[in-house]
Amino acid sequence: MANHPIRIAVDAMGGDYAPQDIVEGALQGARVHGVEVLLVGQPDRIEVELKKHDTQGVTYRVVPASEVIEMGESPATGLRKKKDASIIVTAKCVKDGEAQGMVAAGSTGAAMGAATLYVGRIPGVERPAIGVLLPSPSTPCLLIDAGANADCTPEMLVQFAVMGNIYMANVHQVAKPRVGLLNIGEEDGKGNVFAHQAFEALEKDGRFAFAGNVEGRDLFNGGADVAVTDGFTGNVALKSAEGVMKMFSTVLKREMKRSLLTLAGGALLKPAFDSAKKLVDPEEVGGSLLFGIKGVCVISHGGSHALGVQNAIRVAKEAIVADVLGKISDQIREGIEIHEHVSETI
Repeated sequence: MANHPIRIAVDAMGGDYAPQDIVEGALQGARVHGVEVLLVGQPDRIEVELKKHDTQGVTYRVVPASEVIEMGESPATGLRKKKDASIIVTAKCVKDGEAQGMVAAGSTGAAMGAATLYVGRIPGVERPAIGVLLPSPSTPCLLIDAGANADCTPEMLVQFAVMGNIYMANVHQVAKPRVGLLNIGEEDGKGNVFAHQAFEALEKDGRFAFAGNVEGRDLFNGGADVAVTDGFTGNVALKSAEGVMKMFSTVLKREMKRSLLTLAGGALLKPAFDSAKKLVDPEEVGGSLLFGIKGVCVISHGGSHALGVQNAIRVAKEAIVADVLGKISDQIREGIEIHEHVSETI
């Protein structure tokens, strides 16, 4: 690492608060996590933001990109028409070896598309998948896929399990991650035809510890370290959880204001509430990894402020240092070789 400093390309123009919060967060991330950042976007706007901060001791470089794919813009149209868009240039930095990873807080579809088109998939990976860490009382649970692929095959879920298993073992130091299939019940035989086929495929594979079916509640109670599902189901589960958390926060604040007694109690419990909030705050989480791409890609929340970007850089650095991509590539290749061997002997 000393001879090869970690460089992370950041789309400085993507997100609701770009470029001001993105630039600030990237500088903070570079300083706190000891990496070099490439700030990709319109140089004049980036330079305005750089002048607001003390950059002494921070290693960064501005990479020009003249266009921006806006949050409400069609990702496919933007990627096709805006060849000098900041998200495309960010992905090209990874493709060309200028950076080992990228961070994007803009359009999720544009980030996924740019990473897939320009960085490319790891050989053998059928589809990239979004992995989201969900809080639990102990180790977080990685939900994969959380929205990249609405329609999946059982074989794709096996690859998601392989990638999630490697990430949790190497980044979160889980000795033997428990991989579960998100389903409507814990018992074997639950679910629809696809769930039955996925269960059989996951159970047969020996590259991870398959724990059987897990229910939605198990995502937050430590019932599994990795929960695999198709992107449609995963995204519904994720958005439902986000809605419940927001509702609970709103109700809690309202009830605390009902009387002087509840206000006093709330003040006493504020440190505990603040600690609990950090577990579910997107700013603290940093972002979600796009698994299956040949370079590390972290997709942050569109509303990320500086802290969110700083933590997204942390997520990217952790994956780079743990060589998650190399280990995924090895295990995907191993799975292909096993499949080919079985096919030849039939």
